[in-house]
Amino acid sequence: MNINTKTLLKFFEKIGRSFSSRALRLGSATRLFFLILIYSADSFKRIHLTIREIYFTGVMSLVIIIVSAFFVGMVLGLQGYYTLQKYGSSEAIGVLVALALVRELGPVVTALLFAGRAGTAITAEIGLMKATEQLSAMEMMAVSPIARIIAPRFWAGVITMPILASIFSMVGVLGGYVVAVPIIGVDEGAFWSQMQANVDFRFDVVNGLIKSVVFGIACTIIALFEGFDAPPTAEGVSRATTRTVVTSSLAILALDFVLTSFMISG
Repeated sequence: MNINTKTLLKFFEKIGRSFSSRALRLGSATRLFFLILIYSADSFKRIHLTIREIYFTGVMSLVIIIVSAFFVGMVLGLQGYYTLQKYGSSEAIGVLVALALVRELGPVVTALLFAGRAGTAITAEIGLMKATEQLSAMEMMAVSPIARIIAPRFWAGVITMPILASIFSMVGVLGGYVVAVPIIGVDEGAFWSQMQANVDFRFDVVNGLIKSVVFGIACTIIALFEGFDAPPTAEGVSRATTRTVVTSSLAILALDFVLTSFMISG
């Protein structure tokens, strides 16, 4: 066997090992998801745990969501006005801002900010609990870590994501209004009336909420799995937080394309 053949075999061996390890991790994440669903009934008996996590994941993320949404709306209003002005339809700036936020930017940017702020915090918290053997201590005391730790954080992420996305879209529209009407001078009546006439509740708003729910499930389960599966060391937890952001971002963008294609074709 010559050198080229050995190199080729090692190359395919690395690919196979990488593929099998990722398939195992995907299977473990799916198993964790179904365990969360099974233990959710026990978790909801202690509803205060879920409310507490809603505060930490949702309320504590409001500042970055509101500030980001306001500036995104202002940029959309500014760029959209000068683009629409070339075609003589600058009064449709309200429609452009609202549809861009409700359909795409609201759910996607909110999910990316959620993954960077709350997702990493969830991963680090669970990873540190595993490193300090708190999860093992719960199991020894016949307390399920899934019901006590994992499930409340999962449902908190699923509940807060649509709310944060709605707030993002609302504040973004307000930012676009501030730029378009008081600063640029677009007619206020045209701004709101065209937005009201062209934004459909079922096709635009509901589809945006569906996206945000799916993104919430994906971001939260990735953050929980990375923390639960992290090696119990400082380096393992730090790598897990990095993987949370990268994997969540890629999953959000991929799911956005899939959901958009189904919603448009449907």
